Amino acid sequence: MEPDSSLGEATRAALTHSQIIDLTTTGRRTGQPRRIEIFLHHDDDQLFITGMPRADRTRDWIYNIEADPHVVIHLKASVVIDVPATARVVTNIDERRPFIEAAAKRWRRTDVSDMLRHSPLIVLTVDDSDDQH
Repeated sequence: MEPDSSLGEATRAALTHSQIIDLTTTGRRTGQPRRIEIFLHHDDDQLFITGMPRADRTRDWIYNIEADPHVVIHLKASVVIDVPATARVVTNIDERRPFIEAAAKRWRRTDVSDMLRHSPLIVLTVDDSDDQH
């Protein structure tokens, strides 16, 4: 997030706080919007989303992002606004490690190795252009 970004100052500030948000993806089969409540992390100037480890399945929102990386972050705490973004699924263990470790620390979890293997992880890049929807 650049200082001269077209996002408002309050929105940029809100994005620097880890918080519960809604995330809208596009259904990979239906093309319809799919909205979930999830925790947005902010660490080291990166926005990312992860979750609890589940070895038995991949979550639908991960499949949706793989099919269409355009998402909307719905802030609903200090600022209520919809922020378009691009999501990237991160599978490389070395790239995953700092994000997963940050989330594990925030959640006071000790099962980092399980999280590294089985937690979903996406990194978000905010679309801060003037043509936001």
